[in-house]
Amino acid sequence: MKQFDYFNEIENAVTVCDTEGVIVYMNLASQKMLSKYSDESLVGKSLYDCHNPHSNEIIKRLITNKESNTYYTIKHEVKKLIHQMPWFNNGQIAGLIEISIIIPENIQTLQRT
Repeated sequence: MKQFDYFNEIENAVTVCDTEGVIVYMNLASQKMLSKYSDESLVGKSLYDCHNPHSNEIIKRLITNKESNTYYTIKHEVKKLIHQMPWFNNGQIAGLIEISIIIPENIQTLQRT
């Protein structure tokens, strides 16, 4: 089967780091979102250089405890839902995946039964 980058052209930022916080994958939206830190790709660089000390402690805790974290944030009047989750390789923690989703102003809430 041909290798295909399923996330590269989606509008949501997808960033993946290893257990040391080194970025191993960024889709185009993630590269655009994090371009303020470097004109070059941040793959191979430390994720910790893009976050404040408090956020870095959360990232380390999530990796250590194999936890997920979900929250939303408002920055420059843009609401985003952030979901961080561990990823595994052969049953061993391999790092974190972060997906950043822009929340539209007119988002629907559906109650399903």
